[in-house]
Formats: sequence, structure tokens, C-alpha cells
Amino acid sequence: MKTPLILCLALLPFLASAQDKPVFKAGAATSNITPPLGMEIVGNFAPRPIATNVHDELHARCLVLDDGSTKLIFVVADTISLARDVWDEAKKRLEADTGIPASHMMFSGTHTHSSVSAIPHPESGIDYRSLVISRVVDGVKRALNRLEPARIAWGTGTLPQWVGNRRWILKEGVTNPNPFGGKDRVVMNPGSLLIPSFEGPAGPTNPEVYCLSVQAVDGHQIALMANYWLHYVGGVPREDLSADYFGEFCRLVEEALGAPCVGILANGPCGDVNSNDYSGKTPAVKYEPYEKIALVAGDLAREVLRVHESLAYQDWVPLSAAAKDLELAVRRPTPEQIQWAEGVLAKPKDAAPVHRLEQPYAQRVMDAHKAQPDTIQAVIQAFRIGDLGITSIPFEVFTETGLEIKAKSPFKDTFTIELANGSHGYLPTPKQLDLGGYETWLGTNRVEREASEKITALALELLSDLHAAP
Repeated sequence: MKTPLILCLALLPFLASAQDKPVFKAGAATSNITPPLGMEIVGNFAPRPIATNVHDELHARCLVLDDGSTKLIFVVADTISLARDVWDEAKKRLEADTGIPASHMMFSGTHTHSSVSAIPHPESGIDYRSLVISRVVDGVKRALNRLEPARIAWGTGTLPQWVGNRRWILKEGVTNPNPFGGKDRVVMNPGSLLIPSFEGPAGPTNPEVYCLSVQAVDGHQIALMANYWLHYVGGVPREDLSADYFGEFCRLVEEALGAPCVGILANGPCGDVNSNDYSGKTPAVKYEPYEKIALVAGDLAREVLRVHESLAYQDWVPLSAAAKDLELAVRRPTPEQIQWAEGVLAKPKDAAPVHRLEQPYAQRVMDAHKAQPDTIQAVIQAFRIGDLGITSIPFEVFTETGLEIKAKSPFKDTFTIELANGSHGYLPTPKQLDLGGYETWLGTNRVEREASEKITALALELLSDLHAAP
């Protein structure tokens, strides 16, 4: 029986509508960014060790999402951090080659302390900065080449046992000396002998782990990205290059889900958090090298894979992005601090220090005194993925700031990526600045007192703009 012509004509709008329906796509790739041996490993005070061994390779892990009209790009690199000019150069090249706006690119570092600086070292003949930029650009282009029809889902798990606030408040009337000759109410990473002197942790932790999954329409895993608010774990021999627990987590996820899955772990607001429990309730354990990394990564991978099994996927979600530069004043030393620094730097080299870190911080005070210009531009960014909001901040962010953004966000689900699109030091709140401690010291913290409040307000503004848009 032939279909009546009038029925065929009536079906045309529906057929055209089905053909015009946008297709959600995703692609992922990794680029090896392991530096050559012989470079200085950063992450600790001088003298810094020289890399003599690669325990595990460092990577830039790339994920591209495409809703048919808008593309979003994530890159998470195994570095302690990268300066904004490094990320900007990579974005500039990608924008010129692909037409994707730089504001749609969220690039961050994991904060492994077993990596090297991307500052050029002409005397060594090694230009690691250029290597990182070229590998990031290549990785994103390969992820773009691999775009295929996909579906997406996200969810949340919990892993409380590996997040502890590392800043502890001393009891009223008790203080701890800082390098500047002053006294702090907060101590970072307190020893067990000091536990009776403390009131408790100076801030909260976030036990949640966020999970973003993309699968091809045939069911194979394209990428699985997590966001956990924990500093590096450590326990790495000083001369080893390593991606820390971030790399081990990705290896375990890729092993569990099979090729060509790309595992990604973006760090969240954890400037005041590490994997130790300073309450005295957990027995102290001496770990062998890489043993604790394996424990943390293993627990994290199991929880993320558990969440992954229960996710409900969507065939299409809208994507959008917003970014804005925020001008922040550079923090300057007081006249008293300058006088103190000049006195410390004038000491004979064999003079006994009053504080073990007085020399490096005296130099940081003088650097802050002479630094130009008087302000920095910090890029604050937000992505929308359906009902999920993601923000990024170019600082080591305190957990309470990330939790405030999450609580006030207009999106059903929200998480934050730190050390993204730049690295401007620690970001304590004004209250935490008053308590003192390592993260608040001039040279560790480099911007104005109200910076965290201004950044939170702008991040929420960007999220609101994306949420309100059609």
C-alpha cells in the first residue's frame, strides 16, 4: 500500500526536525609532558633537588565537549602550577587554529610537588615552557580530532578519610612564631606533641568527590573526570619526577574502564587541606615511598568508579562559558617588615637564624616591595554543562571559599577547579589572614586582603549569568 502524498507532506516537518537535532559529541586525549632529567624539582624550599629519575610519566589530559554549537575544553596537567602566560600562549595558538574562544578553555595544574618549573632556563639549553605549550596544543587538537557522538552524566561520591584541614588554631593566649618576628594563632601541619595546645582545625574540609563521565553512543568510555579537594599526597623520593596520586588515580581508572578511556583528576579548593589527620584520633603511620599515594588513589578510584556505575546519562545538554579578568592589588610589605627583611639579609651567612625560614621570607618581602605593577589580572571562569556549573580560580583556594561558591550557586550541582589559567599563590579569607600561618605569610599570599571575597562574588556572578541565559 502506498503512503498517501498528504501524509508524507505532513511528516516532513518532523523529519526535518529530527535531522536538525544537534548531536552531543566528546573527545579526549593525553600528551606526555615529562621533562628531561637534570632539571630542578620545585615544590620545596631551597636547596631544591635535581631530577634523576622518572617514577611515572607526567601528562596533560585533555577533554573536549561539543553540543553542536559550543565547544568546551578542559586540560589538566601534571605540574605544581603554571603561570598565566604559559596557559595564555597555548590558548592563543588553539584559538587561532580552531576558532574556539579562549574563554571556552579551562586549563589547570594538578599541583604535584614532584614536577619542574615551566620558566625558561637558557643556561641549561632546556625550554620546558615551550615543550608544555606545544604538547597541550597537540593534545587538544587530537581530542578535537576524536570527537564522536556521545552521552554525558555526572554525580557525587564521598571520600572523607583522606581530607584533613592542615591549619590548626592554638588555644587563646598560645601563639607560634613566624619568620617575620611575629606570632601566629595558626600552625600548619602541627606535630602530635602540640595537639593539647590546639582548639581544633581552622577551617572545614569537603569530603565529596565529583565525577563527570562521557561515553560514546556504543557504550565505550571516552573519559572520566573527577574533582577532589586534596593537596598532593607526597611520599616521593626527592629526586623523582611523579604525577603523585593524580597520575595513579588516572592509571587505575583507565585500567578499569579500558582503552581508549582518558582518566582526569582536577584539583579543587584545598589550599588548607592535606591527607593527614592531626586530631590524634588516627595512629601515626610511617609509609614507604609511594605507599600512601597508592592508598589514596586506590580509595578515590574505587569511589569514583562506584558512582560511575550508577550514573544516568543524557544524550544532549547545553554548553556555555563565561570568563572575566579581575584586577587585584598586589600585597605590599609594611615599613616594619621591610626593615626586618633588610636586617635578615644583612646577616653573615653563618649567623644562626631566629626562624628556619627567615632568609627565604626576607627575600620574598623585598621582592614584594619592589614588584611591578601594583595589580594583577586574575581570570575567573565558569562553565555550564546542562544543570552542572563549574568554576575555576587561579589560586590555591581555601576549602571554605569553594564551599561558599557551591552553596550559593544557582546550579543544582557545582564544583570548583583551583590553579586554573594561572597561579597567583594562596588565597586565604580575611578571617584566615588574621589568624596567620604559612598560607597567609607575605610571599606565600601575594594579593590584597579582600581577594577571596571579590573572587567568590565574581564566580557567582558568572554562574548566575550562565544559568539565566536561554
